[in-house]
Amino acid sequence: MARQARSCDVVLCVALVSVCCPGVRARWLPTDDVKVRLETTELGGPKIVVEYDLKDPNVSPESPAYVFLRYSKDFGKNWQLLSTDALRGNGFDIVAKPGHKEVVWWGTDQTAVADLGQVEIRVRAIAMARVPAGRFVMKSLPGGGRDESKAAPPDVNLPLYYIAKYETTVAMYADYLNEVGGEGAGWNSRMAKADRCGIVQESDHTYHVAPGREDYPVTYVSWYDAMGFLQWCGLSLPTEAQWEKAVRGGLYLDGDQTKKQPNPLPERRHPWGDEAPNAGGVYRCNFDGPDDGFERLAPVGSFRRFAGPYGVCDLAGNVAEWTLNWYTTSYHVGLDGFRMARGGSWMAVPEGCDAVTGATQLPLKESSIMGFRGVRNSAVESK
Repeated sequence: MARQARSCDVVLCVALVSVCCPGVRARWLPTDDVKVRLETTELGGPKIVVEYDLKDPNVSPESPAYVFLRYSKDFGKNWQLLSTDALRGNGFDIVAKPGHKEVVWWGTDQTAVADLGQVEIRVRAIAMARVPAGRFVMKSLPGGGRDESKAAPPDVNLPLYYIAKYETTVAMYADYLNEVGGEGAGWNSRMAKADRCGIVQESDHTYHVAPGREDYPVTYVSWYDAMGFLQWCGLSLPTEAQWEKAVRGGLYLDGDQTKKQPNPLPERRHPWGDEAPNAGGVYRCNFDGPDDGFERLAPVGSFRRFAGPYGVCDLAGNVAEWTLNWYTTSYHVGLDGFRMARGGSWMAVPEGCDAVTGATQLPLKESSIMGFRGVRNSAVESK
């Protein structure tokens, strides 16, 4: 029997769930017409084949989808991420074009999955931006370039990576909580504030999103909360270097291997260039005050016209974003484990929404100005 799942999950027959919010690229990308079947391999072992359609026409090699699968063997009580090491096909990890996809899950006998009647599988996709390998100009050095702690400076010759085009949204985080939140892990009562976040916990420890808040960035997340969400879907936080390169772009926007597209503004102060966020009466990001059109937070992608050179949105303003890096200088080595946050926020002055300004924050801190986005480092590229 087909069952109706919470939120935007649609449970199909054979106990498979596809997460689909049509028309909203800032949430999960639509993965429709999902089918799953159990087959026997040539050597007699089982394999599960998952098919689905990735219908977003904007998916491309430069703006791919990150697709991950999670499964439950106990009728949805507990969920696990399907390791890419067990998967083959053209529909998982980094997917470079829309269309019909097929994923083969090998070794299901080793995970005690032999009966589809016991299994639920969820397919989710996140809009990403491809950042080619190569050098870039990084100016936010430890201690303003005067660090005497002997820590190694950040590497400015980065390998290929993929970064989420949007900050993680309330709707996405609520789906995460409904799988792993249990007694409240990853959630705190301030998240229920509809004007600051909008995730409400029910008495049975399920979660729903306040109407109209689905596409706003999730807030009141600690560094550990952000890490929990990203580990759930197989991503990580960006390093400061990765975050800053997404703002400025490499010396060559197509990467150092081809060097056909020189970056016209490799030292740009903001994702869109050097103009101030409010120059000429044009508002390019969400900062302090209502003049930019938003008293507080803005839905992610509201200022997509002023995205970075790789199409990454909201790197300036809206929410300050957690990074992977420790705060380390010769004066603050190991100071309570502070982590770095970048990008300014909806409470920052326009001058604070740039490529260089950073803030230190205790990883346990939960704030209405803090959010995050994910990065995929070593990826399997699929068609």
